[in-house]
Amino acid sequence: MRPRSGLDPGSVWAQRLRQLEQRLRAKEERIVVLETENAALHLKLAEYQGLARRSTNEVLQLYSAHSQQQKLQRSSVVIQLYGAIKRLKCDLKSLHSFALELSKDFQRQSKTYLYQVLTAVQGIQLQNEAAQMFQIKAFDLEQSLQELTERYEKEKQKRRALHNSLVELRGNVRVHCRIRPLLPFDTAAGHLVSQDRQRRFSEEVAYAADDETVLVKCSRPGHASVNKTFQFERVYSASESQDTVFADVAPLLTSLLDGYNVCIMAYGQTGSGKTYTMLGPQSEENLVFAIEDESELGIIPRATQEVFRLISEKPPGSYWVEVSVVEVYNNEIFDLLAKDSCGKVFGVKRDVVTTREGKSDVPLLTQETVENASEFLHLVNKGLQLRVRHPTLVHAHSSRSHLVVTLTIATVVSGDSFGSSWEDEQTSQRLHKEVSCTFPQKMRESKSTSSSRASSPAQLEATEKMKQIKTRLQLVDLAGSECVGMSGVTGAALRETSFINRSLSALADVLGAIAEQRSHVPYRNSKLTHLLQDSVGGDAKLLVMLCISPDQKYLTESMQSLGFGTRARQVQRGQVKKKNFPVLSKAK
Repeated sequence: MRPRSGLDPGSVWAQRLRQLEQRLRAKEERIVVLETENAALHLKLAEYQGLARRSTNEVLQLYSAHSQQQKLQRSSVVIQLYGAIKRLKCDLKSLHSFALELSKDFQRQSKTYLYQVLTAVQGIQLQNEAAQMFQIKAFDLEQSLQELTERYEKEKQKRRALHNSLVELRGNVRVHCRIRPLLPFDTAAGHLVSQDRQRRFSEEVAYAADDETVLVKCSRPGHASVNKTFQFERVYSASESQDTVFADVAPLLTSLLDGYNVCIMAYGQTGSGKTYTMLGPQSEENLVFAIEDESELGIIPRATQEVFRLISEKPPGSYWVEVSVVEVYNNEIFDLLAKDSCGKVFGVKRDVVTTREGKSDVPLLTQETVENASEFLHLVNKGLQLRVRHPTLVHAHSSRSHLVVTLTIATVVSGDSFGSSWEDEQTSQRLHKEVSCTFPQKMRESKSTSSSRASSPAQLEATEKMKQIKTRLQLVDLAGSECVGMSGVTGAALRETSFINRSLSALADVLGAIAEQRSHVPYRNSKLTHLLQDSVGGDAKLLVMLCISPDQKYLTESMQSLGFGTRARQVQRGQVKKKNFPVLSKAK
């Protein structure tokens, strides 16, 4: 009998064996009962035989006493007794034959059951061997699957590297997308809607299908649900950490010291996690990013730490770093590091102009020199305290301005070394030492002060031949696009929303004009695009970090952000220009 599919063969045959043993015991109990009955019949036969003898004696006595009167009665009694004896003998023979048949049947069934048990044991052994073979095959398949998975990951990394190379050659904009998790304020009572509609609005509709695809479930009342997909260079799910996000950003920072400008820009609707991604969590009191929890730090503090780590690997004195912090508020640029006569930081309005070389510049912009990441974070914290914020129904600490943190790395090289090799390592080290004595703060002093520090005319001549090559890292936390009906803003906040949306539309228009290769790109339609003209226009490696909410009620804004990212990926600006560094080599 074959076991049912899906059950353990061992347990099935064990159960069958137990059933056979139960039936065997039942047969043995039946034999015992029959033997007991047989013994009882023998006892009855003996009793009847004794009774017959007693009856015969009584008949003889009666015969002698009653002679003829009892003759007929004795004959009838003898006949009855004889018939009873005959019947008892027949019953005894029947019982004996039945006992023999039962014994034969028991032996026959015992042999059958024993054969079945042996067959079942052999079947179990065969099944165990088959199970072992299946386990071996499964192990081999798992190893093959693991090897294929590893090969797939390697090919995926190669493909991503080739894609990045293609992006470099085409000058495309890198676009990463981060989906934040559902947060408590997504179901807050700020929106006057029913509970059923609230639950429907709090449905999660945006997912990371894989690390390059966003899946959005679009549904309208009375229409079938439609799934839309968006492809980007990298997609982060709600569970991925700040460490994971920065791991994909870090390779761009190496380009800074290789002579490339870099711009990292966070784009998305209000409350989508842009500031968290760029800065990290903010405290309720000061609204600045905390530096205690390293794992929660955003891109800006991590990027600064990475830049200073890379600089520390270079010869001392060959690089220095300056930082500026500005915000674009209501289409005006404010310098957040400017100080009054008492040395107190306050926001000063600045203007953006276009230089003769066609580059954007902010005259009189405050640029502070920093020597480590802690000094940088201290300055950025000061600037953040001046950044304009306003509570809305969507976000209690909504940023009402675009924040642009610029980190400028100046590299000092000899003016005679462009296109030629340096004389030797000793000359290079001497020039680095001279630069470290005069840059960065000493260069801002008068020429007489700096020249007086030169110990010889040769040193003075070498110092005067120094040239600076500057590369910039722009870290941009854009204000969030807003739907007025959703945010519930009025008055001054409504005016802020209008300027925010117009500046973001101007940014989209600029990218569209570049993508279509128009002769005129409308950078000056907004102070934001004018300020970011160099980064957006192709003079920097540009990474756009899209931040979206997975909630149903923000679906329109999320789709707008995803559409912006899709259009940004299509922009081809040409290969980003690299600053010319001298080639260091020993003289032969």
